[in-house]
Amino acid sequence: MNNSSISRIGVILYALVIGFFGINHFLHGTGLQNTVPRFIPYSIFWVYLTGTLLVAAAIAFLIGKQVRLAGLLLAFFLILIVLTVHLPAILSSDGESHVSIAMTNLVKDTGLAAAALIIAGRAS
Repeated sequence: MNNSSISRIGVILYALVIGFFGINHFLHGTGLQNTVPRFIPYSIFWVYLTGTLLVAAAIAFLIGKQVRLAGLLLAFFLILIVLTVHLPAILSSDGESHVSIAMTNLVKDTGLAAAALIIAGRAS
């Protein structure tokens, strides 16, 4: 199996994961709206918009259209979530289990952002 095939399989798997997270925003929107920072109004709107954008990025990766743009925007979004949702959750957490969950989410989204940048960097 050549490097191009291996890379394509990785992109497909990544797109499926990102698509899953996007669909999850629609299935569990009311629960996820509690994760939107309080200073942002209309939290449910942002949850559904985020879900739409995650699904759109997944589709872009799967069909190979606007991959660079989708990867860069997805990475930007994920880093924004790390800084506005996960990091404040860690800093304001009152229990060890909450810190552990927030830290896991911070590391997960940072890794997903890194993968999005790799995909964007390899797009032609």
